[in-house]
Amino acid sequence: MPQSRNAQSLAERVAAAIGEREAVSRFLGISLDEVGPGHATLSMTVSPDMLNGVGTCHGGMSYTLADTAFGYACSSGNRIGVAVSCTITYPAAAKLGDRLTARCREVHCKGRSGTYDCTVTSQTGEVVALFRGQCRFIQGHIVEGNE
Repeated sequence: MPQSRNAQSLAERVAAAIGEREAVSRFLGISLDEVGPGHATLSMTVSPDMLNGVGTCHGGMSYTLADTAFGYACSSGNRIGVAVSCTITYPAAAKLGDRLTARCREVHCKGRSGTYDCTVTSQTGEVVALFRGQCRFIQGHIVEGNE
């Protein structure tokens, strides 16, 4: 099997294993839309329970979506990547009923460190959050094989 197909298959196996363990994603209704080597796309719909005191989506909800996409992306190669630093900016507010999509991609990866950018958009394409996460790869693997 060519290397790219192996990497894609591994990313899918890793994502399936993470998804089985991700209780927060199930609780918030986060779905995995796409995964591959060094990238992931996840989405969720803003529900009434996700609103803040002024009636817009709580920043912690869009952060959680972006952080979850970051986790899938940085662990897609079957290395356990844990966050060491994350920043987020909110250019626009998401609203009740918005379908948010987080697209995360690897920007740089060397040795035990990786940097990933994630853009969260609404169903209209409006950017509601810009997230950058830096991870550290620790010992162990998500799934057995293809390490």
